[in-house]
Amino acid sequence: MPRSFPPAANSIFRGSLAALVILVTVTLATAMTLQWTPYVTDQQVAIAQPVPFSHQHHVGGLGIDCRYCHTSVDGSSFAGIPPTKTCMTCHSQLWNSAGILQPVRDSWQTNKPIEWNRVHNLPQYVLFPHDIHIAKGVGCSTCHGQVDQMPLTWQDKGLQMAWCLNCHRNPEQYLRPREQIFNMQYQPPANQIELGLQLKKQYEIRPKQTLESCSTCHY
Repeated sequence: MPRSFPPAANSIFRGSLAALVILVTVTLATAMTLQWTPYVTDQQVAIAQPVPFSHQHHVGGLGIDCRYCHTSVDGSSFAGIPPTKTCMTCHSQLWNSAGILQPVRDSWQTNKPIEWNRVHNLPQYVLFPHDIHIAKGVGCSTCHGQVDQMPLTWQDKGLQMAWCLNCHRNPEQYLRPREQIFNMQYQPPANQIELGLQLKKQYEIRPKQTLESCSTCHY
């Protein structure tokens, strides 16, 4: 009885199977790597705004405190977007005829808020209260990066769940004294872990099991 398959059929089958396994592995590895890239996270991508507001100029150059514009950041879940009145406090006198600030003047005259584009766009099912993090010793730059060096604003961190969990599992690596929360030049000291453990106790940080619970961060 003649053979149904040529002698090399087994080798071809094994080679095809190995190629399929490699293809699936590479595809999965590529997909997992891709989710951490700016293509997915928008990390390091400057977001276009109606007015090209420069934190580098206002914060780094002029030394304006975060709370001057983001007035509710330490008392509310949301940092808050400054109303046009805040901008006009200075720009009714300074650069009051600059073309680049025309949208600000139009907003002031029409009493219509400027429609800023969100930079840190978390899913609706994610809960991130600014006030709690600030009260517990998490500085602005820990999550937002060196905003004082950004000519245009971008998302500094990827904001993936694994990134959040890393902090919740090891908060002592990131905690700082409350008086340093808004200090954009703050650098962790050499004894950060020792300091962090002290602050963890002082600020009554909840146990890791609680911080890792789904209900802590998700509605």
